[in-house]
Amino acid sequence: MKREQKIYRVTILGGIVNVILLAFKFIAGVLGNSAAMIADAVHSLSDFLTDLVVLVFVRISTKPADEDHDYGHGKYETLATTAIGLALAGVGFMIGYDGIAKILTVIRGGSLQSPGAIALAAALVSIALKEFVYRITHKVAKEVDSSAVEANAWHHRSDALSSVGTAVGIGGAILLGDKWTVLDPVAAVVVSVFIIITAAKLLGESLGELLEKSLPAETEARIREITLAEDEVSDIHNLRTRKLGNKIAIEMHIRFPGESTLEEAHAHSAHIEQRLREEFGQGTYIMLHLEPVKKK
Repeated sequence: MKREQKIYRVTILGGIVNVILLAFKFIAGVLGNSAAMIADAVHSLSDFLTDLVVLVFVRISTKPADEDHDYGHGKYETLATTAIGLALAGVGFMIGYDGIAKILTVIRGGSLQSPGAIALAAALVSIALKEFVYRITHKVAKEVDSSAVEANAWHHRSDALSSVGTAVGIGGAILLGDKWTVLDPVAAVVVSVFIIITAAKLLGESLGELLEKSLPAETEARIREITLAEDEVSDIHNLRTRKLGNKIAIEMHIRFPGESTLEEAHAHSAHIEQRLREEFGQGTYIMLHLEPVKKK
């Protein structure tokens, strides 16, 4: 199955689950009088919207290089990851703000209505379904090496964690009585912190890629190792690397003996390119600048 088809299938599956949970959670939150469950429903809405973002941006990112995009469209996938991270952060802050407002109401002497059993049931169903979707989406993300799908997988996991916190808060409020109804918004605030942390991680990675951050030191070390293993290569310098969606780009200067013929130097550089693509993928962009060894 093609990479794009795998992404579409798992994203559509997640979208269907999100629509079902969105409706169920919202109804359960209203009927069960649970602020945490309504917040959870909003989280499912953001999940559904990010599914749409993945479908649109991944489709664009798979387009081949053209006259206006010499390096292809891989950065659109990174842009999708950024959008998902921003959506997660927005949801996290919104849930946290609402929860804190309700906690302050209790502190000031106000009261909250106890959530109903239907809200607890919705939370438990959400945990099971979203963890299932997370595992499938995470597996596909690794198979196709997609940061956007990986981000979406974590969005599913954050929804599952959100429902865990919601279930604890609702369950505690139901079992312990009206004096403990504050556990419902407390759970919502705790969940919001986890969501914001996940969002910050995704945004850090995607913004680093959009700002042309170099590949990790261990990856660059592996590039050097492969290159220096080639016969006649005495040194490499000016190594530059970056990520382009699910591909990487490598640029470097390589020193060969000055007496090498053009044909010999070309054969060595072609072999280096072959070995690098075997290691990092056939879509790897490689630019080698050949230089003679400096004479003392």
